[in-house]
Amino acid sequence: MDWGGPGFVIAIIAVSYGAWLLNNLIRAKHGYELEDEWGGKSKRGDTAETKRLKTENRDLNDKLDAMQDRMVVLEKIVTDRGYSLADEIEALRDTSSKRADSGVPLNLDKKEKA
Repeated sequence: MDWGGPGFVIAIIAVSYGAWLLNNLIRAKHGYELEDEWGGKSKRGDTAETKRLKTENRDLNDKLDAMQDRMVVLEKIVTDRGYSLADEIEALRDTSSKRADSGVPLNLDKKEKA
């Protein structure tokens, strides 16, 4: 093969052009900006689908933020009251074991008048 002939130059141009096309194909598939023939970037306009997805994404992020805030509050409630609640339960067990009748009568046979 003659390295200085027109066939070699055409092959290099074809390989370069093919690589550029493959690069743009991959970029388009994954939503990146496309390159033009001079190396500049061209942005794609937002379609109705992308606008809807952006709105949905924003709404879901807002919900996630609200849930995280609620989770922080619940964690504070659980961790702050956890030790005293266990102590209160143990105190109730101690007092109820000392009494013989620790239950509350339900009076299921009698009907209450409102």
